[in-house]
Amino acid sequence: MSLLNDIPLSTLQLYLTVPYPCSYLPGREARSQVATPAFLITPRVYGELVQHGFRRSGTFVYRPRCDGCQQCVPARVVVDQFAPTRAQRRSWQRHHDLQVDLLPLQDKPEYFALYQRYQKIRHDGGSMADDTLEQYRNFLLQSQVDSMLVEFRDRGALRMVSVIDVMDDGLSAVYTFYDPDIAQASFGTYNVLWQIELCRKLQLPYLYLGYWIRASRKMRYKANFRPLQGLSSGSWTPLTEEELQSC
Repeated sequence: MSLLNDIPLSTLQLYLTVPYPCSYLPGREARSQVATPAFLITPRVYGELVQHGFRRSGTFVYRPRCDGCQQCVPARVVVDQFAPTRAQRRSWQRHHDLQVDLLPLQDKPEYFALYQRYQKIRHDGGSMADDTLEQYRNFLLQSQVDSMLVEFRDRGALRMVSVIDVMDDGLSAVYTFYDPDIAQASFGTYNVLWQIELCRKLQLPYLYLGYWIRASRKMRYKANFRPLQGLSSGSWTPLTEEELQSC
């Protein structure tokens, strides 16, 4: 174990997981660096960890530390500089009349039913396609930081759910799942746009989108929200057009 020396969190320790199959790049192994103990990761501490490239899954706070691979780039949208593309404006118009409710983390049977449908259709064969109710709860409904659940409904019908963390310098998009059966919908794009707008309302400068992986088709959508900054060698710098266009 080693101390986390690059930020003022001397009581936290880091450990490396054993290698496990990478969820994004087939045929590769991944490792994570995990911050512990979880009970010391307060909202303020978590905000600092996110600035240093960490994410969370439930109460598990981690960042990639893979042997010989640095494909996972922490990414964030610079909110004040963001301007939507024509396609994104169409998505906004298509879905802007959805009813939105911001709620504390909570459990409803219809959430898990939608989550299961989304995983089966959008990510069939993925690591979460067969998640149990307990795994779903541990992933999305357990948090030691400032988190909220956002419902998106169309005339009462549940269409999308997002879990978002609130920090001093931005929002962190934890996970979103949506109705995979609506033809011509663009819920994923609309959701990111909605979170950018929420950042503006809350006067927060950044929307953290997790990891951008150039070689992963699952992660390519993040390159559509520009300007996008990436964390490299301890500094947040703009990802260049050349880097993003190579997706």
